[in-house]
Amino acid sequence: MTAVDDQSTRTSERPAGPERVADRLYHDLWAPEEIRAVRARVRKAASETVAPVAARIANGDERTDGFPRDVFDALAERGVFRIPFGTDVGGDGFVHPAAATAVAVEELAYYSNSVAAIFDVHCILAGNALNQGSPEQRERWLQPIVAGEIVGAFATSEPGASSDLSPAAVQTVAVRDGEEWVLNGRKRWITNSVVAGVIVVLARTGERLTTFVVPSTAPGLSIGTPDRKLGNRGQITADVVLDDVRLGPEAVLGVEGGGLKIALQTLTYGRIGIAAAGVGMAQAAFDHMVEHLRTREAFGGPLGGRQHWQFLMADRATELEVARDLYLKAALRLDSGIPFPEPEAAMAKLIGTRLSADIARDAVQVFGGFGFTTQRGADDAPGPVEAIYRDCKIGEIYEGANEIQKWVIARQILGRDITG
Repeated sequence: MTAVDDQSTRTSERPAGPERVADRLYHDLWAPEEIRAVRARVRKAASETVAPVAARIANGDERTDGFPRDVFDALAERGVFRIPFGTDVGGDGFVHPAAATAVAVEELAYYSNSVAAIFDVHCILAGNALNQGSPEQRERWLQPIVAGEIVGAFATSEPGASSDLSPAAVQTVAVRDGEEWVLNGRKRWITNSVVAGVIVVLARTGERLTTFVVPSTAPGLSIGTPDRKLGNRGQITADVVLDDVRLGPEAVLGVEGGGLKIALQTLTYGRIGIAAAGVGMAQAAFDHMVEHLRTREAFGGPLGGRQHWQFLMADRATELEVARDLYLKAALRLDSGIPFPEPEAAMAKLIGTRLSADIARDAVQVFGGFGFTTQRGADDAPGPVEAIYRDCKIGEIYEGANEIQKWVIARQILGRDITG
Protein backbone atom coordinates (compact mmCIF):
# COMPACT_ATOMS: atom_id res chain seq x y z
CA MET A 1 0.00 0.00 0.00
CA THR A 2 1.40 3.37 -0.96
CA ALA A 3 1.45 6.45 1.20
CA VAL A 4 -1.63 8.63 0.94
CA ASP A 5 -1.07 12.28 1.81
CA ASP A 6 -4.79 13.12 1.76
CA GLN A 7 -5.81 10.83 4.60
CA SER A 8 -9.31 9.39 4.39
CA THR A 9 -9.78 10.40 8.03
CA ARG A 10 -9.92 14.04 6.99
CA THR A 11 -13.40 15.46 6.58
CA SER A 12 -14.39 18.62 4.77
CA GLU A 13 -16.68 19.66 7.61
CA ARG A 14 -14.60 19.65 10.78
CA PRO A 15 -16.52 20.54 13.96
CA ALA A 16 -15.43 23.52 16.00
CA GLY A 17 -12.31 22.65 17.95
CA PRO A 18 -8.59 22.27 17.49
CA GLU A 19 -6.94 20.93 14.37
CA ARG A 20 -6.77 17.12 14.18
CA VAL A 21 -2.98 17.00 14.25
CA ALA A 22 -2.85 13.26 13.55
CA ASP A 23 -4.10 14.00 10.05
CA ARG A 24 -0.74 15.67 9.40
CA LEU A 25 1.56 13.51 11.49
CA TYR A 26 0.16 9.97 11.33
CA HIS A 27 0.78 8.21 8.02
CA ASP A 28 -1.41 5.12 7.84
CA LEU A 29 0.54 2.96 5.42
CA TRP A 30 -0.73 -0.50 6.25
CA ALA A 31 -4.26 -0.41 7.71
CA PRO A 32 -6.76 -1.95 5.28
CA GLU A 33 -8.82 0.50 3.26
CA GLU A 34 -12.03 -0.58 5.01
CA ILE A 35 -10.50 0.54 8.32
CA ARG A 36 -9.76 3.98 6.93
CA ALA A 37 -13.33 4.23 5.72
CA VAL A 38 -14.65 3.26 9.14
CA ARG A 39 -12.51 5.93 10.78
CA ALA A 40 -13.97 8.60 8.49
CA ARG A 41 -17.50 7.30 8.99
CA VAL A 42 -17.34 7.16 12.78
CA ARG A 43 -15.55 10.50 12.98
CA LYS A 44 -18.44 12.10 11.11
CA ALA A 45 -21.02 10.37 13.31
CA ALA A 46 -19.15 11.34 16.48
CA SER A 47 -18.73 14.96 15.43
CA GLU A 48 -22.46 15.20 14.75
CA THR A 49 -23.85 13.26 17.70
CA VAL A 50 -21.23 13.15 20.47
CA ALA A 51 -19.28 16.41 20.21
CA PRO A 52 -22.30 18.73 20.69
CA VAL A 53 -23.26 17.07 24.00
CA ALA A 54 -19.84 15.94 25.25
CA ALA A 55 -19.70 18.63 27.97
CA ARG A 56 -23.17 17.70 29.20
CA ILE A 57 -22.13 14.06 29.47
CA ALA A 58 -18.77 14.80 31.10
CA ASN A 59 -20.27 17.04 33.78
CA GLY A 60 -23.49 15.17 34.48
CA ASP A 61 -24.61 13.33 37.58
CA GLU A 62 -25.02 9.59 37.11
CA ARG A 63 -28.07 9.49 39.37
CA THR A 64 -30.00 12.40 37.89
CA ASP A 65 -28.80 12.79 34.29
CA GLY A 66 -28.38 9.11 33.64
CA PHE A 67 -27.66 7.13 30.49
CA PRO A 68 -27.21 9.30 27.35
CA ARG A 69 -29.99 7.61 25.42
CA ASP A 70 -30.09 10.34 22.77
CA VAL A 71 -26.48 9.63 21.79
CA PHE A 72 -26.96 5.86 21.92
CA ASP A 73 -29.99 6.06 19.62
CA ALA A 74 -28.21 8.44 17.24
CA LEU A 75 -25.24 6.08 16.93
CA ALA A 76 -27.60 3.17 16.35
CA GLU A 77 -29.37 5.09 13.61
CA ARG A 78 -26.02 5.71 11.90
CA GLY A 79 -25.18 2.01 12.05
CA VAL A 80 -22.18 2.35 14.36
CA PHE A 81 -23.15 -0.78 16.32
CA ARG A 82 -23.04 -2.81 13.11
CA ILE A 83 -19.29 -2.38 12.76
CA PRO A 84 -18.05 -5.34 14.89
CA PHE A 85 -20.43 -7.97 13.53
CA GLY A 86 -21.16 -10.21 10.57
CA THR A 87 -23.97 -9.77 8.10
CA ASP A 88 -25.82 -12.80 9.48
CA VAL A 89 -26.82 -10.75 12.54
CA GLY A 90 -27.27 -7.45 10.73
CA GLY A 91 -23.66 -6.28 10.96
CA ASP A 92 -21.38 -4.78 8.33
CA GLY A 93 -19.46 -7.99 7.74
CA PHE A 94 -15.99 -6.45 7.59
CA VAL A 95 -12.94 -8.57 6.82
CA HIS A 96 -11.18 -6.93 9.79
CA PRO A 97 -13.96 -6.35 12.34
CA ALA A 98 -11.75 -6.00 15.43
CA ALA A 99 -9.56 -3.36 13.79
CA ALA A 100 -12.64 -1.52 12.55
CA THR A 101 -14.14 -1.65 16.03
CA ALA A 102 -10.97 -0.36 17.70
CA VAL A 103 -10.76 2.57 15.30
CA ALA A 104 -14.42 3.36 16.05
CA VAL A 105 -13.63 3.40 19.77
CA GLU A 106 -10.75 5.85 19.24
CA GLU A 107 -12.97 8.24 17.31
CA LEU A 108 -15.74 8.13 19.93
CA ALA A 109 -13.28 8.60 22.81
CA TYR A 110 -11.83 11.67 21.12
CA TYR A 111 -15.00 13.51 22.17
CA SER A 112 -16.26 11.39 25.09
CA ASN A 113 -14.70 8.44 26.84
CA SER A 114 -18.09 7.75 28.41
CA VAL A 115 -19.61 7.13 25.00
CA ALA A 116 -16.61 5.01 23.97
CA ALA A 117 -17.09 2.90 27.12
CA ILE A 118 -20.80 2.44 26.40
CA PHE A 119 -19.91 1.24 22.91
CA ASP A 120 -17.15 -1.00 24.26
CA VAL A 121 -19.44 -2.79 26.71
CA HIS A 122 -22.44 -2.93 24.37
CA CYS A 123 -20.51 -4.29 21.37
CA ILE A 124 -17.10 -5.62 22.39
CA LEU A 125 -18.03 -7.22 25.72
CA ALA A 126 -21.72 -8.16 25.66
CA GLY A 127 -21.88 -8.34 21.88
CA ASN A 128 -18.71 -10.36 21.42
CA ALA A 129 -19.72 -12.79 24.17
CA LEU A 130 -23.16 -13.31 22.61
CA ASN A 131 -21.53 -13.77 19.22
CA GLN A 132 -20.07 -17.00 20.61
CA GLY A 133 -23.52 -18.32 21.48
CA SER A 134 -25.92 -20.64 19.71
CA PRO A 135 -27.77 -19.56 16.55
CA GLU A 136 -30.89 -19.10 18.67
CA GLN A 137 -29.07 -16.91 21.22
CA ARG A 138 -27.49 -14.83 18.49
CA GLU A 139 -30.84 -14.29 16.78
CA ARG A 140 -32.74 -13.49 19.98
CA TRP A 141 -30.17 -11.27 21.71
CA LEU A 142 -27.34 -10.27 19.39
CA GLN A 143 -29.43 -9.01 16.49
CA PRO A 144 -31.24 -6.45 18.69
CA ILE A 145 -27.87 -5.32 20.11
CA VAL A 146 -26.49 -4.78 16.61
CA ALA A 147 -29.59 -2.78 15.68
CA GLY A 148 -29.46 -0.78 18.91
CA GLU A 149 -32.93 -1.95 19.90
CA ILE A 150 -31.66 -3.09 23.30
CA VAL A 151 -28.59 -2.23 25.37
CA GLY A 152 -26.11 -4.93 26.36
CA ALA A 153 -24.24 -5.33 29.65
CA PHE A 154 -21.45 -7.68 30.73
CA ALA A 155 -21.18 -8.74 34.37
CA THR A 156 -18.00 -10.38 35.60
CA SER A 157 -16.71 -8.05 38.36
CA GLU A 158 -17.90 -8.49 41.94
CA PRO A 159 -17.25 -6.79 45.28
CA GLY A 160 -14.41 -9.25 45.84
CA ALA A 161 -13.44 -10.24 42.29
CA SER A 162 -12.41 -8.07 39.39
CA SER A 163 -9.02 -8.71 37.83
CA ASP A 164 -9.04 -12.12 39.55
CA LEU A 165 -11.75 -14.19 37.86
CA SER A 166 -10.65 -17.56 39.19
CA PRO A 167 -13.45 -19.90 40.29
CA ALA A 168 -12.33 -19.48 43.90
CA ALA A 169 -12.77 -15.69 43.69
CA VAL A 170 -16.15 -15.55 41.92
CA GLN A 171 -18.96 -15.67 44.47
CA THR A 172 -21.96 -15.53 42.13
CA VAL A 173 -23.21 -19.10 42.06
CA ALA A 174 -25.48 -21.00 39.69
CA VAL A 175 -26.90 -24.34 40.81
CA ARG A 176 -29.09 -26.81 38.96
CA ASP A 177 -32.72 -27.34 39.94
CA GLY A 178 -34.02 -29.95 37.56
CA GLU A 179 -33.53 -28.57 34.07
CA GLU A 180 -33.29 -25.01 35.36
CA TRP A 181 -30.47 -22.97 36.82
CA VAL A 182 -30.82 -20.79 39.91
CA LEU A 183 -28.42 -17.83 40.16
CA ASN A 184 -27.50 -15.92 43.31
CA GLY A 185 -24.88 -13.24 43.79
CA ARG A 186 -23.94 -9.61 43.30
CA LYS A 187 -22.01 -8.09 40.41
CA ARG A 188 -20.38 -4.66 40.76
CA TRP A 189 -19.32 -1.81 38.43
CA ILE A 190 -21.62 -3.10 35.69
CA THR A 191 -21.75 -0.62 32.82
CA ASN A 192 -25.13 -0.12 31.09
CA SER A 193 -26.89 -2.23 33.72
CA VAL A 194 -29.48 0.46 34.50
CA VAL A 195 -30.82 0.35 30.93
CA ALA A 196 -29.75 -3.09 29.73
CA GLY A 197 -32.10 -5.43 27.95
CA VAL A 198 -29.74 -8.36 28.44
CA ILE A 199 -26.84 -8.99 30.81
CA VAL A 200 -24.12 -11.59 30.22
CA VAL A 201 -23.29 -12.96 33.69
CA LEU A 202 -20.31 -15.04 34.80
CA ALA A 203 -21.15 -17.47 37.61
CA ARG A 204 -19.52 -20.37 39.43
CA THR A 205 -20.96 -23.80 38.62
CA GLY A 206 -19.28 -26.30 40.89
CA GLU A 207 -15.52 -26.03 40.43
CA ARG A 208 -15.72 -24.12 37.14
CA LEU A 209 -17.27 -20.97 35.70
CA THR A 210 -20.17 -20.72 33.27
CA THR A 211 -21.53 -17.75 31.36
CA PHE A 212 -25.28 -17.10 31.34
CA VAL A 213 -27.53 -14.90 29.23
CA VAL A 214 -29.84 -13.13 31.68
CA PRO A 215 -32.78 -11.00 30.48
CA SER A 216 -33.07 -7.81 32.51
CA THR A 217 -36.73 -8.67 33.12
CA ALA A 218 -35.90 -11.97 34.84
CA PRO A 219 -37.68 -12.25 38.22
CA GLY A 220 -35.19 -11.87 41.06
CA LEU A 221 -32.83 -9.59 39.13
CA SER A 222 -32.49 -6.04 40.43
CA ILE A 223 -30.21 -3.08 39.72
CA GLY A 224 -28.61 -1.02 42.48
CA THR A 225 -28.17 2.73 42.78
CA PRO A 226 -25.81 4.13 40.12
CA ASP A 227 -22.27 4.88 41.28
CA ARG A 228 -21.05 8.48 41.36
CA LYS A 229 -17.59 8.60 39.83
CA LEU A 230 -14.66 10.95 39.30
CA GLY A 231 -15.03 10.73 35.54
CA ASN A 232 -16.83 8.85 32.77
CA ARG A 233 -20.06 10.12 34.24
CA GLY A 234 -22.04 9.14 31.17
CA GLN A 235 -20.90 5.54 31.61
CA ILE A 236 -23.49 4.55 34.18
CA THR A 237 -22.36 1.71 36.45
CA ALA A 238 -24.36 -0.02 39.18
CA ASP A 239 -24.57 -3.31 41.04
CA VAL A 240 -26.52 -6.20 39.54
CA VAL A 241 -28.17 -8.33 42.23
CA LEU A 242 -29.32 -11.88 41.45
CA ASP A 243 -31.70 -13.31 44.04
CA ASP A 244 -32.88 -16.78 43.05
CA VAL A 245 -32.96 -15.88 39.36
CA ARG A 246 -34.30 -18.89 37.47
CA LEU A 247 -33.11 -19.58 33.95
CA GLY A 248 -33.72 -22.38 31.51
CA PRO A 249 -30.98 -24.48 29.91
CA GLU A 250 -31.07 -22.18 26.88
CA ALA A 251 -29.51 -19.43 29.03
CA VAL A 252 -26.11 -21.14 29.14
CA LEU A 253 -23.76 -19.32 26.76
CA GLY A 254 -21.42 -21.78 25.13
CA VAL A 255 -20.96 -24.86 27.26
CA GLU A 256 -21.24 -25.46 30.99
CA GLY A 257 -17.84 -24.83 32.55
CA GLY A 258 -16.62 -22.81 29.57
CA GLY A 259 -17.32 -19.39 31.02
CA LEU A 260 -13.77 -18.44 31.95
CA LYS A 261 -12.54 -18.93 28.38
CA ILE A 262 -15.37 -16.74 27.04
CA ALA A 263 -14.71 -14.09 29.68
CA LEU A 264 -10.94 -13.97 29.13
CA GLN A 265 -11.19 -13.89 25.34
CA THR A 266 -13.84 -11.18 25.54
CA LEU A 267 -11.80 -9.10 27.98
CA THR A 268 -8.72 -9.44 25.75
CA TYR A 269 -10.74 -7.94 22.91
CA GLY A 270 -11.98 -5.33 25.36
CA ARG A 271 -8.42 -4.37 26.29
CA ILE A 272 -7.75 -3.50 22.67
CA GLY A 273 -10.80 -1.26 22.76
CA ILE A 274 -9.64 0.44 25.96
CA ALA A 275 -6.21 0.96 24.37
CA ALA A 276 -7.89 2.68 21.44
CA ALA A 277 -9.96 4.83 23.80
CA GLY A 278 -6.76 5.89 25.54
CA VAL A 279 -5.31 6.95 22.19
CA GLY A 280 -8.47 8.90 21.40
CA MET A 281 -8.30 10.86 24.65
CA ALA A 282 -4.55 11.35 24.34
CA GLN A 283 -4.97 12.70 20.81
CA ALA A 284 -7.71 15.10 21.91
CA ALA A 285 -5.59 16.50 24.74
CA PHE A 286 -2.58 16.72 22.42
CA ASP A 287 -4.57 18.65 19.81
CA HIS A 288 -5.78 21.16 22.41
CA MET A 289 -2.19 21.62 23.57
CA VAL A 290 -0.93 22.25 20.05
CA GLU A 291 -3.52 24.96 19.45
CA HIS A 292 -2.77 26.61 22.79
CA LEU A 293 1.01 26.49 22.32
CA ARG A 294 0.64 28.14 18.92
CA THR A 295 -1.70 30.94 20.04
CA ARG A 296 -0.89 31.68 23.69
CA GLU A 297 1.53 34.60 24.11
CA ALA A 298 3.97 34.52 27.03
CA PHE A 299 7.18 36.46 27.65
CA GLY A 300 7.00 38.21 24.31
CA GLY A 301 6.26 35.25 22.03
CA PRO A 302 4.15 32.14 21.53
CA LEU A 303 4.28 29.67 24.39
CA GLY A 304 5.27 27.00 21.88
CA GLY A 305 8.49 28.88 21.27
CA ARG A 306 9.81 27.55 24.56
CA GLN A 307 12.12 24.58 24.14
CA HIS A 308 10.59 22.73 27.08
CA TRP A 309 7.24 22.47 25.35
CA GLN A 310 8.79 21.71 21.97
CA PHE A 311 10.70 18.74 23.35
CA LEU A 312 7.71 17.50 25.36
CA MET A 313 5.42 17.62 22.33
CA ALA A 314 7.99 15.79 20.22
CA ASP A 315 8.06 13.00 22.80
CA ARG A 316 4.27 12.85 23.03
CA ALA A 317 3.81 12.75 19.26
CA THR A 318 6.22 9.84 19.06
CA GLU A 319 4.38 7.98 21.82
CA LEU A 320 1.04 8.57 20.10
CA GLU A 321 2.41 7.03 16.91
CA VAL A 322 3.53 3.93 18.79
CA ALA A 323 0.31 3.61 20.81
CA ARG A 324 -1.93 3.82 17.74
CA ASP A 325 0.14 1.30 15.81
CA LEU A 326 0.15 -1.10 18.76
CA TYR A 327 -3.62 -1.26 19.19
CA LEU A 328 -4.10 -1.70 15.45
CA LYS A 329 -1.50 -4.47 15.39
CA ALA A 330 -3.23 -6.26 18.27
CA ALA A 331 -6.62 -5.91 16.57
CA LEU A 332 -5.33 -7.20 13.23
CA ARG A 333 -3.81 -10.22 14.97
CA LEU A 334 -7.19 -10.86 16.59
CA ASP A 335 -8.81 -10.59 13.16
CA SER A 336 -6.32 -13.14 11.82
CA GLY A 337 -7.81 -15.75 14.14
CA ILE A 338 -5.53 -15.47 17.16
CA PRO A 339 -7.93 -15.29 20.15
CA PHE A 340 -5.32 -13.99 22.59
CA PRO A 341 -3.04 -11.63 20.61
CA GLU A 342 -0.34 -11.17 23.20
CA PRO A 343 1.85 -9.43 24.04
CA GLU A 344 0.41 -6.74 21.75
CA ALA A 345 -3.02 -6.48 23.45
CA ALA A 346 -1.47 -6.01 26.89
CA MET A 347 1.18 -3.63 25.55
CA ALA A 348 -1.44 -1.59 23.70
CA LYS A 349 -3.65 -1.28 26.76
CA LEU A 350 -0.70 -0.38 28.98
CA ILE A 351 0.75 2.32 26.75
CA GLY A 352 -2.53 3.71 25.41
CA THR A 353 -4.11 4.31 28.79
CA ARG A 354 -0.91 5.51 30.43
CA LEU A 355 -0.34 7.94 27.59
CA SER A 356 -3.83 9.41 27.91
CA ALA A 357 -3.13 10.15 31.58
CA ASP A 358 0.29 11.61 30.82
CA ILE A 359 -0.90 13.90 28.03
CA ALA A 360 -4.04 14.94 29.91
CA ARG A 361 -1.84 15.97 32.83
CA ASP A 362 0.45 17.86 30.45
CA ALA A 363 -2.56 19.60 28.95
CA VAL A 364 -3.85 20.78 32.31
CA GLN A 365 -0.39 22.16 33.02
CA VAL A 366 0.02 24.00 29.73
CA PHE A 367 -3.40 25.65 30.05
CA GLY A 368 -2.67 26.76 33.62
CA GLY A 369 -5.72 27.86 35.59
CA PHE A 370 -8.01 27.36 32.60
CA GLY A 371 -6.84 23.76 32.40
CA PHE A 372 -8.13 23.22 35.92
CA THR A 373 -11.48 24.82 35.12
CA THR A 374 -14.78 23.22 34.24
CA GLN A 375 -16.43 26.52 33.33
CA ARG A 376 -14.89 29.98 33.46
CA GLY A 377 -16.95 32.52 35.37
CA ALA A 378 -16.04 35.55 33.25
CA ASP A 379 -17.53 34.23 30.01
CA ASP A 380 -18.90 30.74 30.79
CA ALA A 381 -16.24 29.24 28.49
CA PRO A 382 -15.93 25.49 29.12
CA GLY A 383 -12.58 24.21 30.29
CA PRO A 384 -10.89 22.50 27.33
CA VAL A 385 -9.18 19.54 28.99
CA GLU A 386 -10.32 18.92 32.57
CA ALA A 387 -12.91 16.34 31.50
CA ILE A 388 -10.22 14.34 29.70
CA TYR A 389 -8.11 14.53 32.86
CA ARG A 390 -10.96 13.05 34.91
CA ASP A 391 -12.05 10.48 32.35
CA CYS A 392 -8.66 9.05 31.46
CA LYS A 393 -7.77 7.54 34.84
CA ILE A 394 -10.30 4.71 34.64
CA GLY A 395 -8.53 3.35 31.56
CA GLU A 396 -5.58 2.35 33.71
CA ILE A 397 -7.92 0.40 36.00
CA TYR A 398 -10.74 -1.38 34.20
CA GLU A 399 -10.71 -4.39 31.87
CA GLY A 400 -7.52 -5.57 33.51
CA ALA A 401 -5.55 -3.12 35.64
CA ASN A 402 -2.31 -1.99 34.06
CA GLU A 403 -0.34 -3.93 36.66
CA ILE A 404 -2.00 -7.07 35.27
CA GLN A 405 -0.95 -6.05 31.76
CA LYS A 406 2.67 -5.84 32.93
CA TRP A 407 2.34 -9.32 34.37
CA VAL A 408 0.94 -10.63 31.07
CA ILE A 409 3.85 -9.08 29.18
CA ALA A 410 6.35 -10.46 31.70
CA ARG A 411 4.93 -13.97 31.20
CA GLN A 412 5.58 -13.61 27.46
CA ILE A 413 9.17 -12.61 28.22
CA LEU A 414 10.13 -14.96 31.04
CA GLY A 415 7.61 -17.78 30.75
CA ARG A 416 4.81 -18.96 33.00
CA ASP A 417 7.14 -21.25 34.92
CA ILE A 418 8.97 -18.18 36.23
CA THR A 419 6.15 -15.62 36.60
CA GLY A 420 3.40 -17.98 37.74
